[in-house]
Amino acid sequence: MARPWEADPTSKFKRRLGKSPQELGNTTDSPDCPDIWELENGDVAVIGRDLTEAMRAGLPHGVSIGADERLVVIPRNMMVAAKPDIPNV
Repeated sequence: MARPWEADPTSKFKRRLGKSPQELGNTTDSPDCPDIWELENGDVAVIGRDLTEAMRAGLPHGVSIGADERLVVIPRNMMVAAKPDIPNV
């Protein structure tokens, strides 16, 4: 059975949502920076810490992580800073 949505690996990065990790103080300018980006196709790419295995046992009822998916965590201030850039619809 085909999935109703599939990530498109050919979609390019369009714009950052919110502020850079440097502006928010979430990095030391190293390559391990959390970030949120809108892709050209409208999907969103999130760069964060992979906590899939650490949090899998505590997932709420009805929530699952597919074999090809990862649970990533980003700083709260990054999501709050992105709010004005996220459309309501």
